[in-house]
Amino acid sequence: MDLLIIIFFLLIALMVSNIIGHYIPSIPTALIQIALGVILAIFAPELNLELETEWFLLLFVAPLLYNDGRNFPRENLWNMRIPILGNAIVLVLITTIGGGFFIHWLVPAIPLAPAFALAAILSPTDPVAVNGIAKRIQIPDKILSVVRGESLINDASGLVAFKYAVAAAVSGYFSIQQALVNFTYTFIIGAIIGLILGFVLTEIRFMVRRAGIRDAVFHTLFQILMPFIIYLIAEDVFHASGVIAVVIGGIIQSLFKDRTETTLAEEQVLTENVWAIILFVLNGVVFLLLGLNIPSSMENSLEDTEMNNWTMIAYAAAIGIVILGIRFLWSHLFSVIQYRRGKEKEQPLFKMSLISSLVGVRGAVTMAGILSLPLVLENGDPFPERSLILFLASGVILFTLLVATIFLPMLTDDEEIEELLEGQLSFHEAKSYILVEAVKRIQNSINDENRSVAYDVIDNIQQLFRQTQLEANADDSTSPLYANKILKIRLDALRVEKQYVNQLYKENKLDDMMYMSISNSFKDREEMLHTSTWKQALYTIRKVYREARLARKHYRNDKEHFYSYMIMRQDVRRQAYNQAVTYLKEQKEKSPRKELYMIVLYEYDKALDRLRKQRKIDSAREEEIQEELNLLVLETERSAIHKLYEDGKINREQEKELRRLVNYMESISLYEHVE
Repeated sequence: MDLLIIIFFLLIALMVSNIIGHYIPSIPTALIQIALGVILAIFAPELNLELETEWFLLLFVAPLLYNDGRNFPRENLWNMRIPILGNAIVLVLITTIGGGFFIHWLVPAIPLAPAFALAAILSPTDPVAVNGIAKRIQIPDKILSVVRGESLINDASGLVAFKYAVAAAVSGYFSIQQALVNFTYTFIIGAIIGLILGFVLTEIRFMVRRAGIRDAVFHTLFQILMPFIIYLIAEDVFHASGVIAVVIGGIIQSLFKDRTETTLAEEQVLTENVWAIILFVLNGVVFLLLGLNIPSSMENSLEDTEMNNWTMIAYAAAIGIVILGIRFLWSHLFSVIQYRRGKEKEQPLFKMSLISSLVGVRGAVTMAGILSLPLVLENGDPFPERSLILFLASGVILFTLLVATIFLPMLTDDEEIEELLEGQLSFHEAKSYILVEAVKRIQNSINDENRSVAYDVIDNIQQLFRQTQLEANADDSTSPLYANKILKIRLDALRVEKQYVNQLYKENKLDDMMYMSISNSFKDREEMLHTSTWKQALYTIRKVYREARLARKHYRNDKEHFYSYMIMRQDVRRQAYNQAVTYLKEQKEKSPRKELYMIVLYEYDKALDRLRKQRKIDSAREEEIQEELNLLVLETERSAIHKLYEDGKINREQEKELRRLVNYMESISLYEHVE
């Protein structure tokens, strides 16, 4: 089947997996994608995507590892460097050697070198695969930090070990001395190449920006291409480790991102959104390919060996148990040693070690690596037991996912969740804190020149603060019932606006064109309340286009009449808003949930405030002051977020969500400035 058709079906399956995951959040998205891949393989067996080893590593592994480096938790890594490096290097080595001998003993048909290759590629952990489980249970932050930190390094170390094991299997020759020399060269040179190219490519991007090319799309695309450029140069030019190079390049990019985040908000928002899509597609396609290959690898294994289905499944489960068992023993022994040396304050618990082993789910990197196994050896013979190895790797991934899905929720009870969350702020509390810090910073920066603008900025922050307090007081603010209540209040207020405008039209106080324009805006607003965010953007575009078309049609040669029309339309909107505000205040007094009406009232107050304010177009300095103060606010908010995270007041997900919120607010500010 044509490659484009295959890609089309894979993307459709990805969207379906996202929909299923939304309605069944208890099942990790990775498991859903594997299941969809199996279904596609059964009903469309011609769907098969074959890629050469280097192409697979370039297309999938390079961007995935670069993103890991780009989001590198440097503070966590330094604070927990000993357990992270132990898991990422020593545990990978133990898993490769111990697991390799066990696989060869369990399945003698698999030679020792391919067995080491399978064990090596099963050593990297994948925190993305366990995210679906972590969303509904509270895994200790310390354990998650170790998993995230080690995954960045053990992906590289596991892939390097896998590469040497495959090379030994293909060539039939292995020298430990030569392997150590080559490993040292590829690791060190790869790290140097990643370091140099990370700086050089980032500096090129800044040079282009200084030359006047500030298009956010261009710079976002440049950042997306960086891992591919780094990987190709490291592998093809210097014959070093492209895997290590892209990890270091990602870390360099994260350093520059922290320093430029306050001045390049539009680019940051666009880049993060594009990366989110790319990562979802790459991770999803890898798990879909896993599912696609399970039926065919099982069939080929049955043809090549005398094993039956249950025997192969038992082998996969046994290997999975050994891999997780090695991780459990390492985690527990390491914790005991650290406790006895005084490095750990809390006594090691059997349960914590078990949780640490179960979160070591295998995922995208394991599958990407195993799918890159060559088809033939140097002498032209088929790679030994390739189909069986692929099935066993797929089975171990499935096994670790299922075990984590079933047993992790059992190991974390409500009392432990409360203990873990003690001292942490809720999202609304953290948001209120950073807004208060921003107000304090602005107050300390007020002088005679910026006083009036500073008070406007403070007023905007205070409106956001009041909105946050109201949302926090509505203690069911995250439930669908809460959203439905707010939606009903907004629709009722909109109905009052409609009634007022209809009354004006009946009294002949509005002409047909004005009435049609406002009525259409009511329809758009009502539709927007029922639709998603991207449809809300379409509403804005459609609204601007319709108003411009009506203005050109009726007032093309009469600017004075056009300005009169716009003033009258704003006056009608203002009066309609006031009618809605009056209605909301009356209903608020009757309702036991006054905070819900206050939320909508503040929305109307903000809309009325925009109508009252007159834009001053004769003061370039005033706009410059406002931009400076806005940047000061954003810098303060980001510093406050970082401090909360460093002090343990918020977790990693809350920190990311708050940063997204700040970037989004800055992006809106930039677009308003452009308009």
